[in-house]
Amino acid sequence: MRTAALGPEQRAGALARMAEAELDVLVVGGGIVGAGTALDAVTRGLSTGIVEARDWASGTSSRSSKLIHGGLRYLEMLDFALVREALKERGLLLERLAPHLVKPVPFLYPLQHRAWERLYAGSGVAMYDAMSLSSGHGRGLPTHRHLSRRHALRVAPALRKDALVGALQYYDAQVDDARFVATLVRTAAEYGAHAASRARVVGFLREGERVVGARIEDLELGGVFEVRARQVVNATGVWTDDTQGLIAERGQFHVRASKGIHLVVPKDRINSSTGLILRTEKSVLFVIPWGRHWIVGTTDTGWDLDKAHPAASSADIDYLLDHVNAVLAVPLTRDDVEGVYAGLRPLLAGESEATSKLSREHTVAHPVPGLVVIAGGKYTTYRVMAKDAVDEAVHGLDHRVADCVTEEVRLAGAEGYHALWNGRARLAQRAGLHVARVEHLLGRYGSMTEEVLDLVAGDPKLGEPLPAADDYLKAEVVYACTHEGARHLDDVLTRRTRISIETFDRGARSARECAELMAPVLGWDTDQVDREVEHYEKRVEAERESQLQPDDQTADAARLGAPDIAPV
Repeated sequence: MRTAALGPEQRAGALARMAEAELDVLVVGGGIVGAGTALDAVTRGLSTGIVEARDWASGTSSRSSKLIHGGLRYLEMLDFALVREALKERGLLLERLAPHLVKPVPFLYPLQHRAWERLYAGSGVAMYDAMSLSSGHGRGLPTHRHLSRRHALRVAPALRKDALVGALQYYDAQVDDARFVATLVRTAAEYGAHAASRARVVGFLREGERVVGARIEDLELGGVFEVRARQVVNATGVWTDDTQGLIAERGQFHVRASKGIHLVVPKDRINSSTGLILRTEKSVLFVIPWGRHWIVGTTDTGWDLDKAHPAASSADIDYLLDHVNAVLAVPLTRDDVEGVYAGLRPLLAGESEATSKLSREHTVAHPVPGLVVIAGGKYTTYRVMAKDAVDEAVHGLDHRVADCVTEEVRLAGAEGYHALWNGRARLAQRAGLHVARVEHLLGRYGSMTEEVLDLVAGDPKLGEPLPAADDYLKAEVVYACTHEGARHLDDVLTRRTRISIETFDRGARSARECAELMAPVLGWDTDQVDREVEHYEKRVEAERESQLQPDDQTADAARLGAPDIAPV
């Protein structure tokens, strides 16, 4: 099957086709749930469109802990159904759907009490492994093991000796969340879905009570046009209530935003061969391996300010540093922090007794004919959420529709990935690159790596690394625009790559070179290149300023000092 590209021409074509003929399903929202819903719908044979107001995964879906996990702490809450469901999805992604993007990651849980805690925590982790295996998709990960304090300190020398009396080690999985979403959208496009980012819904079309489509504004080229659809799915996450407000109908539930922030520090700041999971007074804290870095997070605090750019305050950063330093022999300081990012979890807050407590579970509703709303949930279970949303939409169609098949649909880049990995030395030799470079590409693009290498073959200079962010090749910047739907500099530095959080300069030193690589693909002149660079530098400056502020209100005000990039 051909690989779909999400370049400028494809975007224009998708918008034109959506406006020409009535769709079966129009998905609003380009995060993990929206992208998954588009793939589910189109692989059932439904004509499908998906629009996103900003960039793919620009909201919550690029700012998570980047874990694919069952949610070990939900076992303690006795939410066995959620854990079992998530563990099945974890196994499917690792083994079948996206082995190029989802990878195993070990975690060490330090024990601070002797007999009872080892028995209590060990029983929980044993149940976690058993539930994974019983799902039929859990054999790709090692099972947990008990470690003495001496053994634990060999595995994680960074820990203070008095911080543990022993430990448990278990496995979960991780993913580059934004890359995964972009790949989902491309996979949906391969099967025929029309996909367009920077296309904002400004109103819904109504025929009496029924929703029959949406008015969409093209934020890149200008103009408002109508897209008619038999069913519209609202998958806008923390913006669910705002989107519902466009039809002036009271929702059956509400979505409340909870802010979580993460810190990124260099790998050499924490001497460990495994990730860590630490218990806090409120929840748990993760220290997650991330290439040449660690991700430390997260917090969990209510947020009712700007949803597009949640800000991390100085108090948030101090909270994470204080808690991780409680177990580290060499404490982290502010100077060790390369990057900081903040995201918002969509938590359900209902008005009825049944939905009055905030939950990580998801809910599907059909508030008016023609409109389905999906909200809540967690990243790992996106496929189940998408299935439920499309199942609900199908009830409003007047013909029989096939059942969900996404349990069998591999994501773009998965087919042939293992064979290419096995032959990576030959692939590197043929491309004239070091094998480590090819391994990096395979872990990001899977079998689509050959498309990136085609760019290098056409222009060998694209095989060079970016000078100020040498984990990435110049070809990856170009490929982000030709194939992955990147429209602005921020899209590349923040989501197609992770340069914005993986370098101490937050990507500022790479900004101009990346913009100049993007310009020929996107048709930018020198003035637009200058605008893109200036906007990015102002964004970095505003984020740094927000992270010096004492509380959410002042941090939010500082972050809003850098508005979104103007249309091209």
